[in-house]
Amino acid sequence: MVVTSPHAHRSRPVLDLVFLVGVVGKGIDGLLELIGGVLLLVTTPAQLQHLARLLTAGELREDPDDAIARALLHSLAHLDTGTTTFLAAYVLLHGVVKVAIVAALLLGSRRVYPWAIGALGLFLAYQVYALVVGPTWGMALLTVLDLAIILLTWREWRHGRTLHETWRSTLAAFRPRRGTDATSSLRGGSGS
Repeated sequence: MVVTSPHAHRSRPVLDLVFLVGVVGKGIDGLLELIGGVLLLVTTPAQLQHLARLLTAGELREDPDDAIARALLHSLAHLDTGTTTFLAAYVLLHGVVKVAIVAALLLGSRRVYPWAIGALGLFLAYQVYALVVGPTWGMALLTVLDLAIILLTWREWRHGRTLHETWRSTLAAFRPRRGTDATSSLRGGSGS
């Protein structure tokens, strides 16, 4: 018999909602990565550097010490064709995996959970390596978000629910119950 605390029942819908938002976010992120990967494949490092100079020119005129604009220009200054190809392949693979996982989850497959955890775990391992070699705030944030999604995916897999079941239970948890809607509390409840 599993004993759960009263707090576990209240946090479950919130964690389910975070999981659902994370899945949608991963799907959108995967689509953007697919687009970005294709763009990286069809542009040269010189074109990327030119585009970055155009995009940051206004900001650097206003604030010549803008850290984000300077970091972008600095990182692209050392870009070569080999690095661009590796980055494009990484981003495309990352995008394909995310879109495939989200599509399988939307189709109702529970078998995709271990594959999702494994694939995201491999990307997470690379991200940790990248953080050790050259830490950035962006990579740190991506790593934390991916870790949270892995943990929430493991939680859903452990509960044995499909994405549709999680969606339905989350909607039910946030739907007002009959007789306890906002109008009855505005009228003073049962004690008035």
